[in-house]
Amino acid sequence: MQKPESPSLQQSFSRLSIQAKNGSARLPPSPSGQSPDYVYFDRNPSIFNEEAQVRAKSAQLKLENYYKITVDAAVERNGRRVDLERRLAQDSALSDSRRARQLQQLGKRESMFLRLRRTKIGLNDFKTVKVIGRGAFGEVRLVQKADTGKIYAMKLLRKNEMLKKDQLAHVRAERDVLAESNSPWVVQLFYSFQDPIYLYLVMEFLPGGDLMTMLIKYDTFSEDVTRFYIAECVLAIEAVHRMGFIHRDIKPDNILIDKEGHVKLSDFGLSTGFHKSHDSNYYQRLLESAKNSNTGKAAARNSVMVNSINLTVSKDQIATWKANRRKLAYSTVGTPDYIAPEIFLQKGYGKECDWWSLGAIAFECLVGYPPFCSESTHETYQKIMQWQQCLFFPDDVHLSPEAQDFVTRLITWADERMTVEEIKRHPFFYGVDWATIREIESPFVPRLNSITDTSYFPTDEIDQVSVDTSGDTTTADKDLAFLGYTFKRFSVSSHAF
Repeated sequence: MQKPESPSLQQSFSRLSIQAKNGSARLPPSPSGQSPDYVYFDRNPSIFNEEAQVRAKSAQLKLENYYKITVDAAVERNGRRVDLERRLAQDSALSDSRRARQLQQLGKRESMFLRLRRTKIGLNDFKTVKVIGRGAFGEVRLVQKADTGKIYAMKLLRKNEMLKKDQLAHVRAERDVLAESNSPWVVQLFYSFQDPIYLYLVMEFLPGGDLMTMLIKYDTFSEDVTRFYIAECVLAIEAVHRMGFIHRDIKPDNILIDKEGHVKLSDFGLSTGFHKSHDSNYYQRLLESAKNSNTGKAAARNSVMVNSINLTVSKDQIATWKANRRKLAYSTVGTPDYIAPEIFLQKGYGKECDWWSLGAIAFECLVGYPPFCSESTHETYQKIMQWQQCLFFPDDVHLSPEAQDFVTRLITWADERMTVEEIKRHPFFYGVDWATIREIESPFVPRLNSITDTSYFPTDEIDQVSVDTSGDTTTADKDLAFLGYTFKRFSVSSHAF
């Protein structure tokens, strides 16, 4: 008996295409004669279980993200070549052979670019030296890259905690700012990657600690020292604003000191470029937390506090604030001491809010505590909202008229605050050379014994047992929230450009 001829592949696809149009296409019976229990083609997505739909959506988004990155990279490569060709054409002194060599060198660098881009970076590429910080969502480690021996600071953020506490916008904002920045005033990001449990940010290690640690140690600065650090902060904030971002969380904890003693801004988790992915209700939660900070006390006391706020700052309040200073730095909510009132009002604000924060830091450097410090976040919030009645300079601290005027022209209504141009021209900064300030010697230069010296970090106060990198993983649908998080910096220092 002659075996029936099998239909051609083209005929099979044609038949399936016709059946797919009316939603009746199904897989053929299995060799055993039993029909498969799933549909191959169907226009009704409800026949697929929820997990399948999530995986399909995940695959779609990952493909879209992959091709977007690939196309963007191709456009950038083409732009670099066109730019070089234009510059070479404008230089009439160059010979044809010299032009050809420079184009060839560009081609080699582009090849290195592509090779590095294909290289996968993971936790196993780094060796932990020490834990140098711990917070509500993870920790910061001093790490060494296995193949190059270079030292970095690695921030680990637990995905499940970020999802529970609605921190997605914050972690995306921080990654975006650091990835876009090439400024000497902003801590540099080299890699970002993820695994099922953690997000990882691998940044430059700044061994001088932060301004908060310096203030804890020295209590106050002279006006000259304050002038230096505040001037550098002005340039750092200006650099962030030029990138199109507002930091929104300028405070001493986020002002880091490099090995030469100069400052760099860090911790952009609350920054915004008014991107949709950076939208968050952080400050609403901060207010709610502040209102609930006196849990267990009579509700009447909270209601009275709004109207009968103590306008002065007592020694006990200052002592309590200083005792809790580092705890506030590592807490989930943080401290509102440096936040501008217009942010709490949630009626719209601009980059002026960062200048209020700088004024509060200048006050702390000169006086020894922030202008609105209190024993609770709720009372601090109340003082900020009533700043006109609560801002005063203590009698036992003698400041120049220029220093007082500088602070009061930043801690004021947003529309009356100085602009960056006015700040630079203020008499408090008389004699500052804004163009070369990063090249002069800092008042404080860290004394380091090695490239892994962490003596300017409170590591003695931190449990050196690292967080567990195993445990609950995020599900497929939640992992979509972190799509596109991976980043590699291509620069001369990373052996690319």
